[in-house]
Amino acid sequence: MGRMRSWAPCWSHSSCAAPPLAFLLLLLPPGPCAGPAPSRPNFLLLLADDLGLGDLGSFGNRSLRTPHLDGLARDGVRLTQHLAAASVCSPSHAAFLTGRYPVRLGMVTTNGARVLQWAAVSGGLPTSEITFAKILQEQGYATGLIGKWHLGLNCESPTDHCHHPLNHGFDSFFGVPFTLMGDCLQAEPSEKRARLQGPLDLGAQLLLLSLLCLAAGKVTGLLGLRWVPWVLGPGCGALLLACTSRLLGIFIVHADCFLMRDHQVVQQPLRFEASAGLFLREAEAFIHRHQARPFLLLVSFLHVHVPLVTSPAFRGRSAHGAYGDNVEELDWMVGGKGMGGWEGGIRVPGLVRWPGTLPAGRLVPEPTSLMDLFPTVVRLAGGWVPADREVDGRDLMPALLGTAQAAGHDFLLHYCEARLHAVRWFDRPSRTVWKLHFATPRFDPPGSGTCLGFPACACSGRRMTRHRRPLLFDLTADPGETRPLQGPMATRRRVEAAVARMLRMRRPLAAPPLAPAHNTWSPRLQPCCSPGPLCACDHLIPDL
Repeated sequence: MGRMRSWAPCWSHSSCAAPPLAFLLLLLPPGPCAGPAPSRPNFLLLLADDLGLGDLGSFGNRSLRTPHLDGLARDGVRLTQHLAAASVCSPSHAAFLTGRYPVRLGMVTTNGARVLQWAAVSGGLPTSEITFAKILQEQGYATGLIGKWHLGLNCESPTDHCHHPLNHGFDSFFGVPFTLMGDCLQAEPSEKRARLQGPLDLGAQLLLLSLLCLAAGKVTGLLGLRWVPWVLGPGCGALLLACTSRLLGIFIVHADCFLMRDHQVVQQPLRFEASAGLFLREAEAFIHRHQARPFLLLVSFLHVHVPLVTSPAFRGRSAHGAYGDNVEELDWMVGGKGMGGWEGGIRVPGLVRWPGTLPAGRLVPEPTSLMDLFPTVVRLAGGWVPADREVDGRDLMPALLGTAQAAGHDFLLHYCEARLHAVRWFDRPSRTVWKLHFATPRFDPPGSGTCLGFPACACSGRRMTRHRRPLLFDLTADPGETRPLQGPMATRRRVEAAVARMLRMRRPLAAPPLAPAHNTWSPRLQPCCSPGPLCACDHLIPDL
């Protein structure tokens, strides 16, 4: 899981519970053999989970080395108030691809399961939704996805692939459908294993207790049983108790952690340490193959999501331990988790680069959203934004070119699961960004700004505080949200009235994809590349 990451657009061609996606959009000029529409750019979209606003040199960091990303920032436009639609993976990625709030897609829940929990579940990005990849595909673009998906796979069988990227507008896919990587590497913090371990331990303990009772009955003569089974029984129960954690970890690694090329599982389980090089080489091959036609390539990195898998060449290089090493490897490849409505969970670095079109070094300090990519890319590619549904993103081009003050967001809503936690308001006359918190997670330990010991900060219940008088912050003067204000009341009333109007427009789905019925492991949906109970294969050797 990871907060949605920052994005940086490169025109031509950028969940899971820390700040959302960092986004880089690179717009590339058409190839020398492109068809008769030279005005249509290529798109390279780079998306990085959990990359924070202050992790890049171009956004103020002076101790991490990110020269390639910083170079892109110098040549492009920096979005300094760039926001994700959710602070965890699945809903944030869904909003990014569709330009719509996750609550409109049903990609929210109220039961604490904030992302898809297994690869073998029936939930996923609804097939009725339209992604920017699907529209560009219809416009004649070659479309590819490399890296992370985490938006579902199957509906009724292990091979129907109803939620697969190739069913949502991508011509090719090379990556991982599911990425709760703490569990995939049996590392801490666990994002799923910890929840399952308790019931398994309880079951093993009950089994052991029952066997001990039977053995005691034999010893006392109350039960006329043969000795051998009930002497061995308690021993087997103790062994089962000791092995449940290890067996659960092995099962998760083989069930959830695999690599796919299009519809085929090619490596199960995935060797994470080699994934960076594989994805980089795949991206280079995609661009080379499609030089003669317009293309869109989305590279959704596994960086810098915990447990921070980093190749040996970058381990120990930075001054910030494993996280710094992982950020620096992410930078080479380009060359806080689930915090509800707090800035650390949703505000991310955004970069957009289009040489010859966008002014180099420009800053956009007004609120923008990852959802804005949808209408921006669609219109630049010559497509039409769907008129049969509410699209929450706004075209970024006026703001990027400097012909308008903002991308069009007076208000942006910040949800935690299906609950509205905060809203921000951009007051255009004063160019001030205000933010109102209706609910906030309780940090553990208090004042730490984190929720240690939990997969993500809570959205409801005792670990969350609902404010009878909403907290008000001036983000322009106080981006760290350290000084709540008592007024002005006119600002509070205006924001609250706007929120009430926007909430009336919500139409959540009756059967949301993250509901338990669609988000519980099902054996009939389990992808497996080999016969037998333990799925294992490696078909990548011919590609190396």
